[in-house]
Amino acid sequence: MTLAAKPSVILESLTVPKKILIVDDEPNNLQVLRQVFKNHYQLIFAADGEKAFEVAIKHLPDLVLLDIMMPGINGYQVCAKLRANSITQNIPVIFVTAMGDVGDEAMGFDVGAVDYIQKPISAPIVLRRVKTHLSLVRARELEENQRDAIYMLGEAGHFNDTDTGVHIWRMAAYCRALAKAVGWSENMVERIELAAPMHDTGKIGIPDAVLKAPRKLTADEWEIMKQHAVIGAEILAKGRTALFVMAAEIARYHHEKWDGSGYPGGLVGEAIPESARIVAIADVFDALTMKRPYKEPWSIEDSMIEIRKNAGSHFEPRLVEHFERILPEIEQIKNTWEKKE
Repeated sequence: MTLAAKPSVILESLTVPKKILIVDDEPNNLQVLRQVFKNHYQLIFAADGEKAFEVAIKHLPDLVLLDIMMPGINGYQVCAKLRANSITQNIPVIFVTAMGDVGDEAMGFDVGAVDYIQKPISAPIVLRRVKTHLSLVRARELEENQRDAIYMLGEAGHFNDTDTGVHIWRMAAYCRALAKAVGWSENMVERIELAAPMHDTGKIGIPDAVLKAPRKLTADEWEIMKQHAVIGAEILAKGRTALFVMAAEIARYHHEKWDGSGYPGGLVGEAIPESARIVAIADVFDALTMKRPYKEPWSIEDSMIEIRKNAGSHFEPRLVEHFERILPEIEQIKNTWEKKE
């Protein structure tokens, strides 16, 4: 019996080598760089600046190694042209040149290069520096993919709901402001802003008959509805990054209440993760101040009266105090998002 290959092995076998565009008007230099990279990457060559730009548009390389002194347009101009084009603006450019003055190097970074290597090159060093920059490209791609997943999961949680899509992003901005106000680090502040929109992901597992019921839910239906917290946490827990760990935590606990009367675990006080306590306030405030099919939006003043009334029961009193302290910032966030609707 043969064992199926691990997905990571299959993906690795299907990975296409990265493409590098090498630009130099000296054939000997092109040959040297060919020898350095031929066993590691797909290589594309150009012998002048104009051709380099045409090739970059056609082949979209993952990285460009670019000489500066060339006939026609020079390397600085090529780099600036690549940066100005929406198709090629994110392709990293490394200058490989005999020009060694500090001013030359500074000019290279000014026009948008990510690195500057002087000739004659050292093969091991140039290989490592190219690998480093390609790794940064990969990291950026993964981050963009993760953000796309966040947006999709956030929208999925409200696909069959009556909430507008703007609600989850506005609420996330409130969470960011409150987390910052209570002293979270910038890294953690950004994390909760990205995790919060996924708080209702589990609603995709709730039947439409319950989710869209045009009346007060029965006791049995309410028990079904409450399961969205558990469903969402189980879905998000499949992600192992710190971001998805927080997202799963928020999904499970954002309906817990400070006095223990919430669900699904009936947690009390600081047993509820602070991330979920922050989301609870932001979520309720936004729900109160937004227009829904069954109600007009509440004023900020009336919404704050309701939140203050529930400090100590639904919400942690300390967080309510901080939320009230930053109310001018909250109002500014609200106004900014309303302009986008």
